[in-house]
Amino acid sequence: MSGGVVSPTVLADLGLAVPVIAAPMAGGPTTPELVVAAAQAGGLGFLAGGYLSAAALADQIAAVRSRTSTFGVNLFAPNPVPVDRGAYVRYRDQVRIDAERFGATVPESPIEDDDSWRDKIDLLVDRPVPVVSCTFGLPDAAVLAALRRVGSVVVQTVTSADEAVQAAEAGVDVLAVQASAAGGHSGTFTPGRIPQALPLPDLLAEIDKVVDLPTIAAGGIVEPGQVAAAIAGGAQAVMVGTVLLLAPESGTSHAYRAALRSERGDPVVTMAFTGRPARALPNAFLETHHAGAPLGYPAVHHLTRPMRKAAAAAGDPEYVNVWAGTGYRSATPRPAAQIMGDLAAEL
Repeated sequence: MSGGVVSPTVLADLGLAVPVIAAPMAGGPTTPELVVAAAQAGGLGFLAGGYLSAAALADQIAAVRSRTSTFGVNLFAPNPVPVDRGAYVRYRDQVRIDAERFGATVPESPIEDDDSWRDKIDLLVDRPVPVVSCTFGLPDAAVLAALRRVGSVVVQTVTSADEAVQAAEAGVDVLAVQASAAGGHSGTFTPGRIPQALPLPDLLAEIDKVVDLPTIAAGGIVEPGQVAAAIAGGAQAVMVGTVLLLAPESGTSHAYRAALRSERGDPVVTMAFTGRPARALPNAFLETHHAGAPLGYPAVHHLTRPMRKAAAAAGDPEYVNVWAGTGYRSATPRPAAQIMGDLAAEL
């Protein structure tokens, strides 16, 4: 969608004063407090529904709704990549050695689930929220129609022009265009292939040529100039995550915060923690397992999760997934509203 004009249906109707959105960061960093802070800054925050039960997500929605009506919910749409059983067994035996140092156990057999997808969709249809975004896979048209029918704006994460076309044809309202510089998981529909390292402006331009939908720019945005450039380049808003990880409202663990504030070199895209491509800071676990980790989500996620939780509880950053975008050095321990306000300073 060309031009930097803010779409009235996407932003103005939601009451946004600034086109800056707090990305959903599953596994702890996103909290109801962070989502509320984003709204108070004049932007928008997304609750991270990934890994939560429907009941836990309902509790978080209620906590946010009691303080603001401007928020969204993100879900991991099913896009399973079953792990090769032999590869799983080999990796399990390697990870077990690391897990045992923290007193954690590993699943003997692969766990292949859909992250309670149907229960969460039923929740959001029964108790609608202003915005619903989906990542990892593209929901079927019936699910998208049901969400739109109850009044939710539907956002789909895409990482290429081809994915953008698929999402538009399925009936989404907005595209969250995620460049490879983003921290954490890539939203790619084809996790067996690491997305092309295309700069965000170039990716936005490619998608603008093939799809006429509002876009939200994401991936590596940590400075006001990048925000202004994305809006001038046609995005309706920007989405930021890594730059908020040290905010006091974030649920980022002590170990995670310590790693972000140390010099660990550039983050790498790896499958070692979850079996899907995700950008993380180097640590001891990656040094050992990055090269040999198998493709397979969610089985690899479930395999390493007990170890990662135990390491986080022990305050050890060497065995946790330190998701971080390429601009992680710009993250500072300041209130989220201040960070988001500063990002909008050049608009």
